[in-house]
Amino acid sequence: MNEEVISQISGMVFALVLLVPLAVVLVWQGLRTWQIRMTSRAEIARDEAYRKLAEEAISAQTKISEDLSDLRFRVASIEKMLREVE
Repeated sequence: MNEEVISQISGMVFALVLLVPLAVVLVWQGLRTWQIRMTSRAEIARDEAYRKLAEEAISAQTKISEDLSDLRFRVASIEKMLREVE
């Protein structure tokens, strides 16, 4: 082989040795970034669902508290009537 061919081959090998790992790192980091974005979106959706559930629970608890207060008032009225009848 003449020196020109050897020089070209060694240049290509040198470029491949540098470019292949660089391409692997770039693809790896791109996929990792994409994975983190998807995970973040899933966490945000989960947090929103939890927040909605918490708001519904607070609303239900408030309604139950109001109903319980009304029931206490009614029971007190019934007890008062029963004492008056005796």
